[in-house]
Amino acid sequence: MYTVKSLFGLVITVLGLVDPSLETCDNSPVTALLVIDVQNDFINGSLALKNSPADQDGYEVVPIINELIQNVDFDVVVYSLDWHPANHISFFDNLNLRSLHPSSPVSADDAQIYDVVTFSGPPIMNQTLWPNHCVQGSWGSEYHKDLTVLDNRIEIRKGANPDIDSYSAFWDNNKLSETTLEGALRNHSVTDVYVCGLAYDYCVGSTAIDAADYGLRTYVIENAARGVADVTIEEMRNRLIGAGVTLINANDVKSDMQTCGATYPIHSTLMNVIMLLVWFLSTHGN
Repeated sequence: MYTVKSLFGLVITVLGLVDPSLETCDNSPVTALLVIDVQNDFINGSLALKNSPADQDGYEVVPIINELIQNVDFDVVVYSLDWHPANHISFFDNLNLRSLHPSSPVSADDAQIYDVVTFSGPPIMNQTLWPNHCVQGSWGSEYHKDLTVLDNRIEIRKGANPDIDSYSAFWDNNKLSETTLEGALRNHSVTDVYVCGLAYDYCVGSTAIDAADYGLRTYVIENAARGVADVTIEEMRNRLIGAGVTLINANDVKSDMQTCGATYPIHSTLMNVIMLLVWFLSTHGN
């Protein structure tokens, strides 16, 4: 039988105000910085963000990420690379290589760059059409020359399957094939991931949502990311918040990591549980 006191203690623990197991730093977080797709094509190449609808300059993330790598003691640093074959499904120039499904919102004849079409597959899939970018072994697929790239990095190459796009550094877009990232983080006992890079509304956000799905404490460093379009940036921000991802500024990362007993953001489902507990305490207390 729960007493008022024990239920109150449960509420406080869920809120993260008191967690007896984290009163000391014996269980300090193991942190990873995930640097997503800081590649030439997204900065000053074929898919440069400064030429995209949001008019954001991808280069601006480079000095911020470099400062994070230099000044913050991450346990693991991961870099992902878009790594597409020349016949990749996401390239507008390859549109006629595959048949569109009758439900496609745009026909092959009418489609333009950045439109979403539906391919017949299998499986049937929606696909944004991009300019050719990050072709394997090309200049556009390389890290930007000013980015600090560590020798002891973990490197994830994604999007190599010509028939499925891969925004997340964990999975392809249809969740059919997993990269080695989750296993690598698990091998290093990582608990907290900080995600940054390009582009916020696609690869950065998708990676962060997958990380949260794995139960990792997940942060997106918003001023160390740039996006494609204002509408999709706002949509992704809402998805991130809904997934329990914390949005953070680069200047706050170091102090956040030094906080003993960092706790997971409260998911809306947990908030509902808390509200029920508070109601029970107010109506059945003794």
